[in-house]
Amino acid sequence: MTSISSNIGYFFREAKTVIRLNLLTNILSLLSTGLIFFILAMVISGWWVSSEVIEVIQEEAEVSVYFDESLNPMDVLHLVKAIKGIEGVREARIVDQGEAYSRMVEILGEEARVLEFFDDNPFSSFIEVKIHLEQMNPVLEKILPMKGIEHVRDNREILDRLHSVVRILKLVGYLAAMAVGISTLVIISHMIRLGIYHNREQINTLRLLGAPEIFIACPFMLVGMTLTLGGGLLASMMSDFALKEVYAQMTGPLPFIPLPPLETIVGKLALLVITLSISLGFIGSLVGLSSERSN
Repeated sequence: MTSISSNIGYFFREAKTVIRLNLLTNILSLLSTGLIFFILAMVISGWWVSSEVIEVIQEEAEVSVYFDESLNPMDVLHLVKAIKGIEGVREARIVDQGEAYSRMVEILGEEARVLEFFDDNPFSSFIEVKIHLEQMNPVLEKILPMKGIEHVRDNREILDRLHSVVRILKLVGYLAAMAVGISTLVIISHMIRLGIYHNREQINTLRLLGAPEIFIACPFMLVGMTLTLGGGLLASMMSDFALKEVYAQMTGPLPFIPLPPLETIVGKLALLVITLSISLGFIGSLVGLSSERSN
């Protein structure tokens, strides 16, 4: 171990020589691993963002309860009180016509000018009921039979579709991770074997001089880890730029979507990609060295 630490400079010089001998091939390998890691980063970021969006939506899960407009204010208040007493209901309040109109104006943004064509407020008052999502069905079963209730609008279909999207992204993420792992291992092990082939005379000389195998292997390990680390850094920069563009496009026309903080996603993604790139570089180098040694 002392011998290895005292020869760090030699290992880096040899790694530099190995890379320079096949410079174009190594550059192409670095770009290839960078693109592979970039695809993985985009899939994983999509998985993370969609999962966090759904989690926020679940925490804010609510249904809109529309009542008979002929009910007097006291009957409506009693209705709200009865709904609050249902197990699974977190909060219930009346949203009057004015507030319903204001909410739609906020959602529509610039397109809200179409509402000016209506002579009267086209929206009705309703009861906004915030619930625990996992108890939606029991809550609805108790609300629907109540006297004075006309209909209930919920977002179960949207949530079910979002859950389906997350499951698909999760599956794609696992498959992408497997594909990235296999592709990176193949590329790096091939580059290590190529480097050993071009330096076989020097390696044989070192073996004749009694150099241990780990001493001979260290420069090639550094080459493999350098290529994958470079690819990971390239993928991190590309994903940072791509996510900023995606957020810029989404926060404008879709301001109501509760996206997680961009800095958090970018930071977690960079850490994951770089850690994965170093690990795969190390494993790929070992595979290349062991396969070459067995020949």
